[in-house]
Amino acid sequence: MTGPRDARARGSAIEQLAARWLMARGLSLEASNQHAKGGEIDLVMRDGSVLVFVEVRHRADPRHGHPLETVTATKQRRLIRAARFYLQHNRLSCPCRFDVLAVTGTPPDLEMTWVANAFEAY
Repeated sequence: MTGPRDARARGSAIEQLAARWLMARGLSLEASNQHAKGGEIDLVMRDGSVLVFVEVRHRADPRHGHPLETVTATKQRRLIRAARFYLQHNRLSCPCRFDVLAVTGTPPDLEMTWVANAFEAY
């Protein structure tokens, strides 16, 4: 049986792989694991002049649903709140978007599904 530390280590490893995968597609990493009251931003990246808040969702086995299905309206609100905090804390004013990177499988056999501009801040 795996514990919370194992799950955190697995999550961190998947996020690192996700960051490298996105960097290979032209994004640059600004920050990772940014905590804010009520939420966490997995990856903060740049796509040209656009600041990209990336939510990385992983499922080893999609039998219980695809990782994209786990980004609920509640999760979106938390991400938006965390992103606003990040922008305010870092005194940034720039175009932003929210992306979701769904990862399925186990290393080294991972499948990535990238949804750019997955949802809007409202």
